[in-house]
Amino acid sequence: MARIVILGAGIGGVPMAYEMKETVGKNHDVIVISDTPTFHFVPSNPWVPPKWRKPEDLKIELAPVMKKKGIEFIQKAASKVDPVNNQVQLEDGSAVPYDFLVIATGPRLAFDEVPGLGPDGYTSSVCHVDHAAVAVGDWEKFMENPGPIVIGAVQGASCYGPAYEYLMILEAELRKKNIRDQVPMTFVTAEPYIGHLGLGGVGDTKGMLESALRDKTIKWITNAKVDKIEPGMMFVTEVDDDGKDKKKHELPFKHSMMLPAFTGVDAVRNVGVEGLVNPRGFVLVDEHQRNRTFKNIYSVGVCIAIPPIEPTPVPVGAPKTGYMIESMVTATAHNIADELAGKEPTHKATLNALCLADFGDSGVAFLAKPQIPPRNVTWSAEGKWVHLAKIIFEKYFMRKIRKGISEPFYERAMLKLIGVVRLKGK
Repeated sequence: MARIVILGAGIGGVPMAYEMKETVGKNHDVIVISDTPTFHFVPSNPWVPPKWRKPEDLKIELAPVMKKKGIEFIQKAASKVDPVNNQVQLEDGSAVPYDFLVIATGPRLAFDEVPGLGPDGYTSSVCHVDHAAVAVGDWEKFMENPGPIVIGAVQGASCYGPAYEYLMILEAELRKKNIRDQVPMTFVTAEPYIGHLGLGGVGDTKGMLESALRDKTIKWITNAKVDKIEPGMMFVTEVDDDGKDKKKHELPFKHSMMLPAFTGVDAVRNVGVEGLVNPRGFVLVDEHQRNRTFKNIYSVGVCIAIPPIEPTPVPVGAPKTGYMIESMVTATAHNIADELAGKEPTHKATLNALCLADFGDSGVAFLAKPQIPPRNVTWSAEGKWVHLAKIIFEKYFMRKIRKGISEPFYERAMLKLIGVVRLKGK
């Protein structure tokens, strides 16, 4: 009987546990290690500050579901992955041995890389539900004395969708409150153009998002490096296409949310061995989601190393989106099952991207097959239906987590109709 340990219980880790257990059944142990007792539905975090959602609406207690599925759940923080001795060290001094390890920790939020950035500095955050809960107070304070808003993503960021969503959700909320005319809004991003999204654009995301910002009278600065943030003031350097300084901006704000760059979490990036992670602490994996140096370690989600799509004047990372992560999960579950059966891994994730970006009362949807170009399919669309679709998706995904299901047969069948599948060659 093998011990399959999954480190992390987020968008990647929880479905990984469910699918792994479904694949290997009672013949092998599946153990999940998490520093939090709850699953958080991160895509809905931008709805929390304006009180469209409460933080508790986005949380699910994991222990009861895991127990029902026959999965051991350890609610403790990991201090270090020890690949030489095949164990995960915990902060209480204990250790969890494994035969296979799946690293699904998500990222470390590198607020420290820009002075004044983040909830411990002068900007809000929607990267974590607890940050979003703190941002509720920031937004309440802003509403008492409205003024300029600055939203965006700093240099090195790889997740741009939530910045666009938060920007447009706040814009919709301000219109509902009939005070939009009191609030100048500016979008600041490391992207070389609006709608790049770390993906080189998908379909007409450039045109659609530029049009949306113009329609809402929102200014923007692209190719932007945030130098520092002080109380009520952001200092930004805009560069040209060659990366040379073009213009210095001093942007006053009463409310700001800037997405940070990511690194690997400390328990993974500080292991002190060669071959597990890249210099930023992201896990190195092959086309089968397996580490080349430590063959019994797999990784899925935001914590894996994927190079940027293309060179850009300001560093821009490649995002790992929801369906892309789910395809990594399925490939990993099948590959570990194959190894347990004495076979070599053969399954590869399609890495398709199917995304819904909510704009408060409308939105943008896009499909990229695969997410990383060149692509077989590129499609994008906009409309009020996207807002409704995002709400439905939230309820549906949360239901899957509560039920302990990774991919119901009807979801698989529906997506297959539009040519979206999780594994290559299927």
